[in-house]
This record gives sequence, structure tokens and C-alpha cells, in this order.
Amino acid sequence: MRRLWTIMLPVVLTALTACTASGGEVSPTATLTAEAAPGEPKDVATGLAVPWGVAFLPGGDALVTERDTARLLRVTPAGQVTELATIKEARPDGEGGLLGVAVKDDQVFLYYTAENDNRIVRYRLTGGTLADERILVRDIPKGGIHNGGRLAFGPDGFLYATTGEVGDRSLAQQRDSLGGKILRMTTDGAPAPGNPFGTLVYSYGHRNVQGLAWDPSGRLYASEFGANTYDEVNLIKPGGNYGWPEVEGRGDDPRYINPILTWPTSEASPSGMAYAGGSLWVGALRGERLWQIPLGADGSAGTPVARFTDRYGRLRAVAAAPDGSLWVGTSNKDGRGSPRPGDDRLLTLAPS
Repeated sequence: MRRLWTIMLPVVLTALTACTASGGEVSPTATLTAEAAPGEPKDVATGLAVPWGVAFLPGGDALVTERDTARLLRVTPAGQVTELATIKEARPDGEGGLLGVAVKDDQVFLYYTAENDNRIVRYRLTGGTLADERILVRDIPKGGIHNGGRLAFGPDGFLYATTGEVGDRSLAQQRDSLGGKILRMTTDGAPAPGNPFGTLVYSYGHRNVQGLAWDPSGRLYASEFGANTYDEVNLIKPGGNYGWPEVEGRGDDPRYINPILTWPTSEASPSGMAYAGGSLWVGALRGERLWQIPLGADGSAGTPVARFTDRYGRLRAVAAAPDGSLWVGTSNKDGRGSPRPGDDRLLTLAPS
């Protein structure tokens, strides 16, 4: 039986959470507020088709995936766009397609939906082309929805990947399934040393995580789609069970870890996430805004602030560039948005 924190007595709610004017719900001990507004966004590239993932090469150029075309693009800070490859094995459909991208030296890692599964694949970038393809992880559950797909390297040097439960809720609680998890691995696709269960699984009980970010202390945060009530930001612990499908939002059940922040689903549907300038920055799809969440020294969430509400439509990709700026991608051509002139676009802005 699903338990939501809203069924608890009002006096308990008052003690545990404080509703903010910005829509998020945070611990009352987290009194941080965002003091500085971000800079004015500027277009980097326009005319794209559902940019999903962004990762930066050592020289500052970005690799950008397009979910529905399966194209991998190279985008310079000056806005020059070059197609590096079209991933022919990718099968865009629904929420699947060419999704996450990560970079380590001359290695490029992609997460894509194939004919029968989701996969994580490694390539070598040489001479402006992809070579030496190697499938690292296969048989990640595939579905029309909730394919996860985010890839990112942590400060520990290991590759993290997010997977969804593809609409089969039971997968999230099955530790032997790759669905509804955060995975942690070496660059060869093996379970990273110290993983809590000796497998690829790092945390479980997730519905559909689409954002990963680390703060300067090395703490890992994840943004996660809720169902009908609450979206979440979670502080990820090795081996942690985040409750789906038994809990959506706070449950205060000792078996599950509570989120550090929730929103009504109408205000978020949180996707890409990055850390910059003391805050987490989260792109909102349904909420059509960029959320700024200041963080405390202990990793607690302060009062979230909505930026650029309804200005650019659905926001999905969010990444921190080597120069300290944020890159943000729109997702108005994904079948759920209303494309505007120039969509889809990549924007750049200073976090403060």
C-alpha cells in the first residue's frame, strides 16, 4: 500500500516540513535562500530536436545527444554545430532513444534504447569520429516510458547511470533487476569497487531518475519523477532504498529514505540537474522553469526558487560547463511541448 506524507497528522507535518511560496517542501532547518539571480540566458544553438544529454570535452566543446534523431552533436561555445554520428542501433520511441552522454578523456559513453533493451556503450573519439564501440551494459529494461538514461562521472572516477522502471513498478524494489536504479561502474562496465551489493546497483527504489549532480563535498543528488503527486530531489546513499512504488514523496518509513525536497508534479517533472555556485539547478519539463535549490553545508536543501518560468517552455538538459556557466536545453519538440521559433535550443547562463 502506497504511503504519502499527506496522510500524517497536521501537527507532524508542521514539525517535519515547511511549505514554501516557491512550491517546494523542505526541512525547516534548511533556511538558506538563493541570494543572487542567475545571469540572462543566451542562445548557444537553435534548431535542435530534443537535446537530451550534454557532456563537455576537455577543450570546452560539448557533446549533445538528440533523443529522437539519435544524432550525437558537437557544439562549440561559439555555437558551431557538427554532427559526429548517428547511432544506428538506437530505436527512438516514446521516452526512449539516444539519451545520456558522458566523457572521460578520449572516451565517450552513451546510453540508448536499442531494439530490445537499454544499453550503455563506450566509444573512442578520434579524428572527429567515434570508433572502437564496446557495449558495457545491456539488458537494462526498455519501455515506452521511464527509461532513465542519465550518465555522469562522479568525483570518485566511476561512471553512474540512471535507469527507470519502464512502467513496471515492481522492478524498482527488485535488487536483481537493473530497472529503477542508480548504477555505478568502472569504465569497462564492471561493478565499481565498494558497491553495496557487489553488483552494478548503487541505490534502488527509484521510479525514473533523470538528473545526477555532486556538490563540492562529493555528495550525490538525484532528481526523480513522481507519479501524480510529488516529484523529488534525493540525497543518494550507497545501498539506499528510495521507496518507489511504496512511497511517493515523504513516507517517514524507516525502510525508505525520504527526499530532501519535493514539488507538486505540476511544478516540476524534474529532469537534468547540475551543481554550480552553491545551488542545484534542475530543469523542469511540465513545470517549464529552471529550479535553483541552494544547499547547506550539510547537504540540506534550502528554499527552491523558480527561474524563467514559462519563458522557454519545457527544460530538460542542464549541465555545468568547464568555464563555470550552465548550459540548459529545451525539450519542446518531444511531443508534449509547444515548439517556439528556434526550438529546440541550447542556452547558456551564468549561475549568479
